[in-house]
Amino acid sequence: MENKSHALAAGLFVLLLTAMLIATAVWLTRDTRAMREYELSGAINVSGLQPQANVRYRGVVVGKVIAIRLDPQARSQVLVRIAVDEQAPITTTTVATLGVQGVTGLAFIALDDNTSTSPPLPANGEQARRIPLQAGLMGRLTEQGERLLGQLEQSSQRFNQLLAPQNQQTLMTAVDKLGQAASDLQQLSVQVRQTWPELAQSGRETLAALKTTSARVGTSADEARASARAFRLVTERMYAPGGTLDQLDHGADILVTSGQTLRISTLPRVNQALTEVARATHQIGALTQTLSDNPQALLLGSPTAPPGPGEPGFVAPAAPAH
Repeated sequence: MENKSHALAAGLFVLLLTAMLIATAVWLTRDTRAMREYELSGAINVSGLQPQANVRYRGVVVGKVIAIRLDPQARSQVLVRIAVDEQAPITTTTVATLGVQGVTGLAFIALDDNTSTSPPLPANGEQARRIPLQAGLMGRLTEQGERLLGQLEQSSQRFNQLLAPQNQQTLMTAVDKLGQAASDLQQLSVQVRQTWPELAQSGRETLAALKTTSARVGTSADEARASARAFRLVTERMYAPGGTLDQLDHGADILVTSGQTLRISTLPRVNQALTEVARATHQIGALTQTLSDNPQALLLGSPTAPPGPGEPGFVAPAAPAH
């Protein structure tokens, strides 16, 4: 009976010691930091993520995962509740990704923010603040791997179709035609080697003709350059001060001045002289008519004209008899 009581006491002592050790470990490892809860939301696969998993901000552990569940309002969405240190710089542009730790395959939440000027994420009443949850590197690699596998499967199917029995004859025909084309190409190369001396001679003659033509072209170019220089010299002389164009301009100015002088001074004098000549001609005509009618007027002078009506000495002519 005493042995049983000793065994029971030893067992109770071991249990009590174990409980104390567990309590001490919990007390020593307790997190005394002020925590703030957030909720991550995203349509991704969270395999490997467990409660109490680490939450890291740019590699620094800042919190723990509290709970994982499906969104009751959107079944394709996964909700992950986390507790993060209040000192962690969680802003409106912070995003969460699912990372994998080493070769163990244990998942954790990685927080990051590419913008350092964003405001802090505001509180949303009693509810936890929500952060978008995106696929991590392994998730993206898995998606890309699935796509690559699908493309490889399509390629293998197309390759099998290419090697189908109905296409093998076509491939063999194509191979035969390639062999025939290679043979024809070999024959053509033999013919080219045989006719190469003639082609070389023709090439040398063509080169000689080209040299002659180029020499002629060079001579023509020299002549053209000489003509251009002469034309430029003539042009410079024409446009130079005192040149042909300058003299023509001066002569035009002289002609304009002469015309103005002729119009202003000479033409009025000519008109006056013509008027006087006309008056003298009229007088000469009158004198000639007078001499023709009364020649003695040359000696006696011109007769006095009889008085007209109303003048002194006017006598009315007598009336003719009926």
